[in-house]
Amino acid sequence: METNPYDGAGGAAVGVMLFVYLIFFVIAVIGMWKVFEKAGKPGWAAIIPIYNIVVLLEIVGKPTWWVILFLIPFVNLIIWIIVANQLSLAFGQGIGITILLIFLSIVGFLILGFGSAKYVGPGGSSTAPRPI
Repeated sequence: METNPYDGAGGAAVGVMLFVYLIFFVIAVIGMWKVFEKAGKPGWAAIIPIYNIVVLLEIVGKPTWWVILFLIPFVNLIIWIIVANQLSLAFGQGIGITILLIFLSIVGFLILGFGSAKYVGPGGSSTAPRPI
């Protein structure tokens, strides 16, 4: 009887990938949790799908019905860019954090949540100069 040297390797690979995914998920939730708390929203909202988008939209001052736009393929990419920019402005940050939120959301949320950025409201402070 022939034995396949690759038997069982697929299961181990899936297990490792699942573990890595779980680590990234937990880190993302921690970052989003801190951002929500800084903005005066409940941190636990970060772990509830769809509701976390509703809370994020409240933080950036966009209407709740935009959740529907997040469910439309390709449109959701444009909406995420808008929301990422508005989130950056709401914390008094500029284009650098916006780009980080677009391409490396986990890192962007961690920087906003644990960094020195303060929540100034939707669209940023009207008295402070807006970063380019």
